[in-house]
Amino acid sequence: MDTAPTAAQGPDDPGCPAPPGASAEPDRFGEVQAGAEFGELRRAQRSFAFPVTIAFVTWYLLYVLLSNYAGAFMDTTVIGNINVAFVLGLGQFLTTFLIAWWYSRHAAAELDPKAEALRARLEAGE
Repeated sequence: MDTAPTAAQGPDDPGCPAPPGASAEPDRFGEVQAGAEFGELRRAQRSFAFPVTIAFVTWYLLYVLLSNYAGAFMDTTVIGNINVAFVLGLGQFLTTFLIAWWYSRHAAAELDPKAEALRARLEAGE
């Protein structure tokens, strides 16, 4: 009597058939992930993403806190009908696009070549 695999059974369970296209060779993906090159790729990504994320979230929270607790300051007129709140709000959008542009440049220069080298090695079976 055959039964369907339960949630506790996984791909390593002998009762669970291998997915189509899976091979019996060693886990090359795990080897690459444990390797120094992948660690360097991850460090390069994190060394950019974490500080920039912390800075942006801090900048965003500052804007929110100023909006909630410093209404008089945010209502200060800069030019004509444009006040500090409007300028800082536009700064949020500008910052978002600048970070996206900066990250795409960082990825193209630092991350993509390393990732491509790892991918090529993995596809070549090295």
